[in-house]
Amino acid sequence: MSALVPGRMTKLVERCRREVEEGRVPGCQVAIGFEGEIVLFEAFGDLTTDHRLHTYSAVKPTVSLTVLELAADGLLDLDAPVAAVLPGFATNGKDTITISQVLLHAGGFPHAPIGIAEFADRPARLARYERWRTTWEPGSAFEYHASAGHWVLADCITEVTGRPHGDVVTERVMTPAGCSRWLAIPEDEQDDIAEVVSVGEAPDLDALARQFGIDELPFSEVTDDALLAFNDPGIRAAGHPGGGGIASAAEMAQWYQAVMHDDGTMLRPAVKIDALRVVRQNHPDWLGVPANRTHVFTIGGDDGQALMRGYGHTTGPDTFGHGGAKGQRAWADPATGISLGFMTHGLDRDDLVTARRGAGISSAAGALTTPLD
Repeated sequence: MSALVPGRMTKLVERCRREVEEGRVPGCQVAIGFEGEIVLFEAFGDLTTDHRLHTYSAVKPTVSLTVLELAADGLLDLDAPVAAVLPGFATNGKDTITISQVLLHAGGFPHAPIGIAEFADRPARLARYERWRTTWEPGSAFEYHASAGHWVLADCITEVTGRPHGDVVTERVMTPAGCSRWLAIPEDEQDDIAEVVSVGEAPDLDALARQFGIDELPFSEVTDDALLAFNDPGIRAAGHPGGGGIASAAEMAQWYQAVMHDDGTMLRPAVKIDALRVVRQNHPDWLGVPANRTHVFTIGGDDGQALMRGYGHTTGPDTFGHGGAKGQRAWADPATGISLGFMTHGLDRDDLVTARRGAGISSAAGALTTPLD
């Protein structure tokens, strides 16, 4: 059992407000869930609590959980090749890549290209998959598949259900959680979405070297231009399954409460255990830190590397979650019952700044409770 400590909540709010007051972001939202309820939801700067924001990759778990639920229904086999569902995927040596490997960012096609024009054109995507090649042996490594992997998962969802992936995700894991639709928002329902803007300066390479011992960031298609493109109403409506989520911080915190406290209403017990407990991916990331991933979430772990996985100094080893580009944070800690949603529409050009912000806010959120005797 745990109880909230009011003074610590004040410190969290002050920490978030400082991001705006010191000019690092134009606006942000923070929300805390506890015992199944939202106990804090505040907005700062040019945002209100009525705004929805871009989650970026923090939407990925909703798609992955849907895949696990469909597998539990017998509609998908996680250990079967993707090509058993999408036959065109079998080209260029991709015939053995399994759905499980795609979920675990072990598919070997982390930077496979997909164009904006294909976001809303499924036949074009399927044709694109046929041209993709791997860059390393599937299953042999971890390299974050920012876009390609979850497009494949989304098309597997559509293939076995006959319905748009955004509809299936909403029905399976959003509505039962008491949350709104996060993917594929119709253009006439986007008036409350805050546009993203670039802020800050380019990374300080000397600071990067001091902090991580590296001279440059690895290649990624998650560029500033790619992130800003999500301001386009058509892209929002397409429902990018790896980065196109739209939600408030409160919805993020509420969804994690629903997952953490689910008693079988939303998820089968075996699916929940797989998603929250069974670490299946521990190859190192680009910084040499074991990925510590289940099929759905990144787990904080007890190896002293939780901070490097997007959590804080104070979160427990079973903390599960998934962040998004430029500092979006979403997680839940079963040890305390706390869930966090932190969102901003200011996309800092320096990822070191966003990493420090995320660590500070997660640490403040992780310290909100004290055990009861």
